[in-house]
Amino acid sequence: MKTIVISVGGSMINPGKVNIPFLKKLKETILNASKKNKIVIVTGGGAIAREYINALKDKNTYTKDIMGIHCTMLNAKLLASTLEKCNQEIPTTLEEVKDQTQSFNIVVCGGLRPGTTSDGTTAAIADYLNADMLINMTNVKGLYTKDPNKHKDAKFIPKISHKEFKLIMDKVQEKPGQHFILDSLAAKICREENIDAVILMGINNLKKLLENKKYQGTLIS
Repeated sequence: MKTIVISVGGSMINPGKVNIPFLKKLKETILNASKKNKIVIVTGGGAIAREYINALKDKNTYTKDIMGIHCTMLNAKLLASTLEKCNQEIPTTLEEVKDQTQSFNIVVCGGLRPGTTSDGTTAAIADYLNADMLINMTNVKGLYTKDPNKHKDAKFIPKISHKEFKLIMDKVQEKPGQHFILDSLAAKICREENIDAVILMGINNLKKLLENKKYQGTLIS
């Protein structure tokens, strides 16, 4: 039985209001995959987190981080309640995540540590559990040679090594609020621990990947 850790952005769960069709499709896909795999899902905070953190703009970074974590846990609780056949107590530490995988084939969690992105949390969990794969569901199809929204000659990259991906990341200047397909901390953990990472968009591609079928996305290995 493989262990797979999946990052699901908060904007997919609630892009302004709860995306019920998305949750239903995700439920079907995850329940089916959990028959043969251990699945850990990490939810982001999305629009709710940004709105609440913005309301605390005069507060310190730690206070904002804690608020963000609570927002991710709210999304995690919603997803866990939707899935039903999984943990209902949302873990707050790596140890609790691992303990819950002993009882459930599906474990849902939000953020765990202040100052860490959802990508970083997902990679830390994958490392801690010796996971076979990390999947990052995003709003882009995967990695391109250039920004496809700005360059018509941008080419899609279906597969790239961790070393080659680092060369690309070294050229990216990460800023607060900016999001690359996999942030530097997550990329570093996956590279050092030799964890396969897949970047993809949409439930259909997630379903195909989990069923070992051809999917559209980028494999970083």
